[in-house]
Amino acid sequence: MKRHFLLLSLIIFSFPLNAQNQPVYAGLSNDERLSFVGMMMADLLEKYGPPRSVVADRGSEVWQDDVVFQYNGADFYIYRDRIWQVRLSSTHGVSDGDRKAVVLLTLSGAEDKGDHALFAITGRDWPLMMRINFNSAGQVAAIYIYRSDY
Repeated sequence: MKRHFLLLSLIIFSFPLNAQNQPVYAGLSNDERLSFVGMMMADLLEKYGPPRSVVADRGSEVWQDDVVFQYNGADFYIYRDRIWQVRLSSTHGVSDGDRKAVVLLTLSGAEDKGDHALFAITGRDWPLMMRINFNSAGQVAAIYIYRSDY
């Protein structure tokens, strides 16, 4: 009896832990991931609950400071009451740690800017850009999707 109780307890309590390790966008299509940009902050909180943490991201100019809501696999940059930029660990076939050559092959039409690549995303309500930053080893260090008109 004790063994069954222990096994049942392990099964029940392991589900929330596994779910918490999944990125917030798990199961969403690339198009659905793009819809994060422009989302109202209230909708973000309603859909995903409170963030894991909230941090300030200092820009090079005072007006570039952001409040960032951090969730598993995604950081949401807030301007007033909307998300204007999102950092994802994976989207459009590109993931953190991928080699630069793979990124440029995957994102046909991406502009190689040396330490980063830019990829224009069309067909949305506002202009979107994807920026992929590379570390000194030539691997993806960050993936951002943002409104390029900000």
